[in-house]
Amino acid sequence: MISKNKIRTYATELGFDLFGIVSTATDAPHHNAFLNWLERGAHGEMSYLARDSDRRRNPTSLFPACRSIIMLGVSYDQLSVPAHVLSDPARGRIARYAWGLDYHDVLVPRLRALGDLVTQSSRSYVDTGALLERDWAEQAGLGFVGKNTCIINRDRGSYLFLGAVLLDDDVEESKEAPNKTPATGCGHCTRCLTACPTSAFTAAYQLDARKCISYLTIELKGAIPELLRPQMGNWIFGCDICQDVCPYVRRIERNRLVSLPSVDSEVAAPRLKDVLSLDQASFRARFKATPIMRAKRRGLLRNACVAAANYGKEDVIPALRNLLDDSEPLLRTHAQWALTHLTGSTNRTAPLTQG
Repeated sequence: MISKNKIRTYATELGFDLFGIVSTATDAPHHNAFLNWLERGAHGEMSYLARDSDRRRNPTSLFPACRSIIMLGVSYDQLSVPAHVLSDPARGRIARYAWGLDYHDVLVPRLRALGDLVTQSSRSYVDTGALLERDWAEQAGLGFVGKNTCIINRDRGSYLFLGAVLLDDDVEESKEAPNKTPATGCGHCTRCLTACPTSAFTAAYQLDARKCISYLTIELKGAIPELLRPQMGNWIFGCDICQDVCPYVRRIERNRLVSLPSVDSEVAAPRLKDVLSLDQASFRARFKATPIMRAKRRGLLRNACVAAANYGKEDVIPALRNLLDDSEPLLRTHAQWALTHLTGSTNRTAPLTQG
């Protein structure tokens, strides 16, 4: 049996901010709710979720020898960008979690190192396996599931990467009080629900991914529904709105004693005209080893076409017109739509009709 205190020490040394242990004696508490969500089709095109739905019931489906799970959290609320940059409609906003290197590449080696330190046989996951991480994070005391469906920690907020290490052994509880987050919850607050521009929340704790800006800009591979495009603002990869308005997140921002280091504005919010001008080689060079590679060039520029139309200024028109000849049909159609929105025509010399 492994000492919980020893594991906590290892986890801290490896740079994890949150730590907890949970037994796998029972099934994931919200597995049935997850199945109902799938039945409603709210997962959209994320077919991998439905394909592995039964395996998510219990971690022993992934690792038959599993006796306990180490749940870990790392805050990615470590960088800042001036507010005027993020609110500039000439720039395309990128979700905070994608401002740096791909978190899978950063966290998986740490998780495996932790597993190797405490047992001879373990499995590590960072949202790549058939595991309901939020269920186990809540059970382990890392936080509670908020109405925006994110794990919220009262001291760290919700800008958290979650990782899991499945162990083939039990963990000896320490004599100190369990590392549990008080069940403070969301109370009567509904800020996240009402702030969503696309009304993706059908109710508290219920997200229709098909309307979520993060889904539309990352997971959706085809055309973005035209009715949702005007509500997407200048988001071109992911979305932070339902977290930004959360009182737990805002309280942390107010209570900071020192300023966070700044990130390059061109990383957090690149200029739309620059994004629209990226060819395949420049896209790869600019975003290599970052989460943005997941969207591929066609996805990112598709999103930027929508943001350019919402921006409504003429400096993006030349780049949009160049995309009319792009080899990607998806980009040609979105550029056509954006130009029609901006000029009333796809004519290469049509003037701006709004400003």
